Amino acid sequence: MGMQPKVLLVDDDPDFVEATKAILETRPYEVIVAYDGKEGLEKARKENPHVIILDVMMPPPDGYAVCSELKRDPKYKKIPILLLTAVMQALPHTLYTIDMGLRTEADDYIDKPVEPAELVRRVEALIAG
Repeated sequence: MGMQPKVLLVDDDPDFVEATKAILETRPYEVIVAYDGKEGLEKARKENPHVIILDVMMPPPDGYAVCSELKRDPKYKKIPILLLTAVMQALPHTLYTIDMGLRTEADDYIDKPVEPAELVRRVEALIAG
């Protein structure tokens, strides 16, 4: 690939976005950020990133909604999506289930808090296809 892989990071927590962007930029990635689902969708369509990292727990449209919308669109459905879930610790208090994650056709997911090295490894794997 001649050009830098583009990674779109969508999360409504600015501190997390800042920290994660810094981690991803240790690799030769161009990191584009969005702070909610609506902006995430717009940037996905405009930038056509190689990978999208998407937080599940956002004000609507949440990560699942953004994921299924992109996966339904033939133009974008090939973009791998990594969902960030805090599902494990939140399960008793939430309607989200791993099953929903699978139904939205995310390509991978990782629990928050995210282990930086693990995140980079997953993104590399998705970019490598």
